[in-house]
Amino acid sequence: MEADGLLIGQCIYMRATIATDDGGELPVLTMGPIGILPQYKRQGYGKALLDYSLEKAAQMGFGAVCFEGNIAFYGKSGFTYASDFGIRYHGLPEGEDASFFLCRELRPGYLRGVSGEYSTPQGYFVDEALCEEFDRAFPEKEKLKLPGQLW
Repeated sequence: MEADGLLIGQCIYMRATIATDDGGELPVLTMGPIGILPQYKRQGYGKALLDYSLEKAAQMGFGAVCFEGNIAFYGKSGFTYASDFGIRYHGLPEGEDASFFLCRELRPGYLRGVSGEYSTPQGYFVDEALCEEFDRAFPEKEKLKLPGQLW
């Protein structure tokens, strides 16, 4: 996303799958992170970027988006709890709180009759030790938890 010729935000999507309970695989997208420059936050740019990117994903033919997020923010863009669609979060024991796991159909009915388990794509996993080593090359910064951030 640009404003006045300045890159102020970005949103990343990746292909993912739901392992369906009947033994199949259903392609979906996962999303995140969304990043907006600090001086542009809380002005509607994040929602505008999200809504625009969801519209483009639907135009490209994708059926649904599943990811971890805060319903207070993402619910405004049509997301609901993935459990409402019969989709479980990988590795989460039955009965555990999955209110962080959200989903939105991009094509109405795409998830009708589907039940299964979503798995985060491998591209989202990193070696924590390598990340910490990389981070040590930069001046130390205080880590903050900002509004809307889950952890």
